[in-house]
Amino acid sequence: MNRIGNISSGEKKVVGVAFAGWALDAMDFMSYALIIPILLGALSMTRGEAGIITSAALMTSAVGGWFGGMLADRFGRVRVLQWVVMWFAGFSVLCGFAQTSNQLLILRSLQGFGFGGEWAVGAALVTEMVRPEHRGRVMGFVQSGWSIGWGIAVALVSVISILAPPHVAWHIVMWAGFLPALLVLYVRRYLPESPAFIAAVKEARARPSPLAIFSGDLKRNTFLACLMTVGLQGGYFAVQTWLPTYLLVERHFTRGHAGIDMAIVIIGSFTGNVSHGYLSDRIGRRTAFIGYALGAAVTILTYMAVPFDRTGLTMMALPIGFFTSGVYGSVGAILAELFPTLLRATGQGFTYNFGRGFGAVFPAMVGFLGATMSLGMAIAVFAASAYTLAAAAVFFMPRLGAVD
Repeated sequence: MNRIGNISSGEKKVVGVAFAGWALDAMDFMSYALIIPILLGALSMTRGEAGIITSAALMTSAVGGWFGGMLADRFGRVRVLQWVVMWFAGFSVLCGFAQTSNQLLILRSLQGFGFGGEWAVGAALVTEMVRPEHRGRVMGFVQSGWSIGWGIAVALVSVISILAPPHVAWHIVMWAGFLPALLVLYVRRYLPESPAFIAAVKEARARPSPLAIFSGDLKRNTFLACLMTVGLQGGYFAVQTWLPTYLLVERHFTRGHAGIDMAIVIIGSFTGNVSHGYLSDRIGRRTAFIGYALGAAVTILTYMAVPFDRTGLTMMALPIGFFTSGVYGSVGAILAELFPTLLRATGQGFTYNFGRGFGAVFPAMVGFLGATMSLGMAIAVFAASAYTLAAAAVFFMPRLGAVD
């Protein structure tokens, strides 16, 4: 086999597909966050309603992630990956035809089922294709795809906003969600199934029940993983859903200046994910994750509480991205190491998307709280508390990876 950096050609295909899929998911999710200021006027929405739409999609993604994981443990990772990507892409396009906020709420909620399933199935496939000692850096690279998709979203929304009036631009942004469907063509033709999964199926006398993650020795792992992902995703979505609106509405940035700050945040996000994944292989999953999670809590409190001028906020943009997004770098590796092969996709899917479901409450709560206090302080309160919870959960987890 052709190997570069201990990764075979088949493994590179899997990692590449997972990276691209995660980037396209990010493009869609962050595009919505970026057009919230437009939607507030175009669909006569309140901040609370905009937050509810985000929260609803994240809640349905929790259900979709669990069921996607169960299906992947039953029918195989590659086959189910095709199903969830097509579902996600189809409803992304339909969102562009919404005429009211209620229609958008329904369509984004349905889209969420595929959004949740894509990560669960893709993460199980990737973590089974690489050795444990390289799992952190590989998953860190895959997670960095979110930053690339985020950057594409910023460019996409910026260009479309220039070329089309607001009441048309947001529809076009949503229609761009057809892009993930193209990924399925490659998956069907070139992506190999996980050898670990195939071997486990052959060796097993019977398939374990999906509910086994709630019993025996696994129930503690499931509980702590859920706490970790609630904190992780609640903090992230509280920050990134509202950061563009905070800069534009509360700090009165121009779109150009806000765009520069968001670009810096994205660069920080990419470097944070990659470095976190690498460090988790070197110094241990637990130590690396806790360091990044507490770094995120401190950074977001500093960003929102200290009265920086515009130059100061721009200088803080890099550490904001580095920690608040970079804390995701080792999550895929951590979750993979908490569950056995025939329950891996189920365990990863349930716990990661449980965090999405409950973390989804945070954007809505920030939106409503932002009506009675400054939006910046609302973001800081919820995000810092969430990241601290995630750090505490990982502290109590059993041994992880090859170093911890």
